[in-house]
Amino acid sequence: MKDLVSSWVESSARSTLSRLHQQIGVAGLAAAAAVPGLSAVFDQHSAAVRDILAVGVEGSAAVAGVVLLAGYTRGLLDEAKAKGWTFRAPADLTAWTTSDWLTARLVGVCSLAASMDDRRTQPTGNG
Repeated sequence: MKDLVSSWVESSARSTLSRLHQQIGVAGLAAAAAVPGLSAVFDQHSAAVRDILAVGVEGSAAVAGVVLLAGYTRGLLDEAKAKGWTFRAPADLTAWTTSDWLTARLVGVCSLAASMDDRRTQPTGNG
């Protein structure tokens, strides 16, 4: 039963991150590839989130990274909504360079989620 619950929680987390990726990650990461320096901004946010999840969450070693990341993301979005923030993707590539902190953080989350999936699907070299 525990494996079933863990699988459901991880599936829900992946669904959350997939929706975020479609809403902001695709456009933000494309902008990062096209606009010099923007990738570094998003990478800094990814690194900060990775560090928060690794060091700042008690018991994080026992929880799947994707679950922690989705939980962090939901917390960000809940707080932003409570403060009246609504997301609007920048209209063009250059507008991404002046995007707000939360937008940059969410693109960083998308980048981190993609790197987690990349590591999960890479061959181990044992076979």
